[in-house]
Amino acid sequence: MIVPAAVVLLLNNYLPMFGLFIAFKKINYVDGIWGSPWVGFENFTFLFNNGSLWRIVRNTVAYSMTFMILNLILSVAIAMALNEIRSRIAVKSYQSFLIMPHFLSMVVISYLVYAFLHPTHGFMNATVLPWFGKEPVSWYMAKEYWPFILTIVNAWKGVGIGAVIYIAAIAGIDPEYYEAAVIDGASKWKQILHITLPSIMPIIIIMTILNMGHVFNSDFGLFYQVPMDSGVLYPATDTVDTYVYRVLMQLNDIGMSSAAAMVQSVLGFIMVFLTNGAVRKINSDQALF
Repeated sequence: MIVPAAVVLLLNNYLPMFGLFIAFKKINYVDGIWGSPWVGFENFTFLFNNGSLWRIVRNTVAYSMTFMILNLILSVAIAMALNEIRSRIAVKSYQSFLIMPHFLSMVVISYLVYAFLHPTHGFMNATVLPWFGKEPVSWYMAKEYWPFILTIVNAWKGVGIGAVIYIAAIAGIDPEYYEAAVIDGASKWKQILHITLPSIMPIIIIMTILNMGHVFNSDFGLFYQVPMDSGVLYPATDTVDTYVYRVLMQLNDIGMSSAAAMVQSVLGFIMVFLTNGAVRKINSDQALF
């Protein structure tokens, strides 16, 4: 049963690692990948020798950490709330409703957001803001709002699928723990605090460690499609992935693209080890490895 999953993992995650050497070559289509000249670390200089490095790294890390923490809290809270619903039909309906956004393309989501934020006909400017006596806002020209907009969109899309993992973890808790707690007079809050959270803590830690590997990566669709690639919004929406894409669309250099991806992967690998090491220092039984 494990063979199909192992084959997919090998083909998609391990075989492509042989392409890392492209980051150290000046690829041209005449000589091909193997015949192209080696340039050492020259491909890495474009990422580190630009004035936007601090901005794009700051945005990437800040958004990743915010998304990870907020989505974790909301996913666990939703999982606990659904666990308290006794109607199976209602639970399945809520789960389906929450998971559905995960399967929507970012292109589709970008137009849904545009329907809300259109300068003249959007729901916010045409309906919501007039209720409060506010003037319309040019959302795609106002960078100060986009950290909140992107956070809301990311949570709406990702919290539902994240909650499924914790619902499964909660379902595995022995009901006798709750029965004993009820006999002892424990309230629902006490049950959550002393039974549910400690029981699912290993899953929370594992998911956090794995997510730390993506802290230097960003959802390209979220940061490129949803803001409609508006140049005015770059200070608030530009990340490593979107910056590299825009630069390489102009330079058309595969080596530089590979170098940027390699830097992100190495930093993510280091973050996983550091996070796992910190967990091991606190509680070795809950470390991933």
